[in-house]
Amino acid sequence: MEDLVAIANIVRTRGLKGEVVAEILTDFPERFDDLKTVIAVSPDESCRELTLEKHWFQSGRMVLKFAGVNSIEDGETLRNVEICVPESDAVELDEGEYFDWQLAGCRVVTVSGEEIGKVRELMRTGATEILVVDGEKEYLIPFAEAICTEVDIENGVILIDPPEGLLEF
Repeated sequence: MEDLVAIANIVRTRGLKGEVVAEILTDFPERFDDLKTVIAVSPDESCRELTLEKHWFQSGRMVLKFAGVNSIEDGETLRNVEICVPESDAVELDEGEYFDWQLAGCRVVTVSGEEIGKVRELMRTGATEILVVDGEKEYLIPFAEAICTEVDIENGVILIDPPEGLLEF
């Protein structure tokens, strides 16, 4: 099966007709407007295809209605399911932009060749994005061009030029 990208996570049922509430995991929620089918990945990693009948935003979350899911009991079977699309259907990004999942697992190496660790996640703190890197300790490295001088997703390497003191804390 092709690699999948999670775009939502179902957290609970809503209403009597099988609607479910989902946390949005994509920076592009407008992508739901053109979706017809999605892949539902259960916590046990089993997959099934679902047809999206309708969707709408409510209180910062997405309400989803799938074909064949017509009761609270049907909706309950989707709790904790990730809603995914094939990686080939991921939104096209501009040059120099990356998906969080592309950065996770990348090795972080200084321009002098020192191996720092691997990216665990990209943390967002308002206007700033920070790479959380697991190495000898946990490092928090601003994901800024001045520091992250090269991002090579294909080889899984992020080259950094850290300012003095960044790696000492």
